[in-house]
Amino acid sequence: MNSRTQIIHIDGLVGPIQMSIDLPDELKNDSHFVVRGLALVAHPHPLMGGTMDNKVAQTMARAFNQLGYVSVRPNFRGVGDTGGIHDDGVGELEDLLHVTDWMRTPSSWAHLPAIEHQAWVSAANTLPLVVSGFSFGSYVGTHLVQRLAELGRPAERLVMVGSAAGKWELVPVPADTILIHGEVDETITLGAVLDWARPQELTVQVVPGADHFFHRRLHCIRNIITGAWLGMPDHRIK
Repeated sequence: MNSRTQIIHIDGLVGPIQMSIDLPDELKNDSHFVVRGLALVAHPHPLMGGTMDNKVAQTMARAFNQLGYVSVRPNFRGVGDTGGIHDDGVGELEDLLHVTDWMRTPSSWAHLPAIEHQAWVSAANTLPLVVSGFSFGSYVGTHLVQRLAELGRPAERLVMVGSAAGKWELVPVPADTILIHGEVDETITLGAVLDWARPQELTVQVVPGADHFFHRRLHCIRNIITGAWLGMPDHRIK
C-alpha cells in the first residue's frame, strides 16, 4: 500500500463493496495534477486466497498510477468487508459494472478525504477507463469489457495478467489488449493462453522464468504496462 492509498466502502448490489483507491504520486503535492484516466484492477480467485491486496494486483495499480491513472482495486464478493458470497463470476461481473459506474460519477469522489478537492474529480465522467485483471480477475475483465462496449461506454484498454484461458470461459477481446503471462506458470499454462490468443491474432508478452504469481518478476509486469503506453494518445490538457 502506498502513501496515496485509501480504503473505502461503497454500497453494492448485495452489500458493501470494499475498495482500495491508489492515486498518482503527483497528486500528493499538486491537487490540480491532470489525471490521465481511471483504472480498474480485478484480483485473482477469492476461493484461492485472492484479494485486492494481492501483490500482482498492487503492482498493476502502481503501474497505472505511474502513467497518471487513478486506480481502484475492489474486493470481490465474500472477500474482506465486501458482502455476498462467491458467484462464479456472474455476480462479480455485475459488481464490477457497478464499480465502473461509481468511478465514472463525479459525486462518488466528492466526499472522500484528500480527494474531494482535487481538480480531476469534476471530470471523472469524461476520463478514459482501463480495465485490468489478474487470473480469475482477467476472466471477469473480458466479460466486463464486452458489456461496457455493448452499453456504449467502452473501456480505453484491457490488460490481462496470468490470463485465465482454459480455466474459465473468456470472451474475445479487443486487438490492442495487453496479455502478460509467465513462462513457467503452473496454474494456467502458457500453452493454454497461446491456444486462446492464436485465433484472435493476439500478442502474448511472456516473462521468462515467471510463475503464476510472478515471484521476483513483479517489476516485469510494471515495465510491460508502462512501456505499452508509449506512443499512445494522451488526451490530457496540459
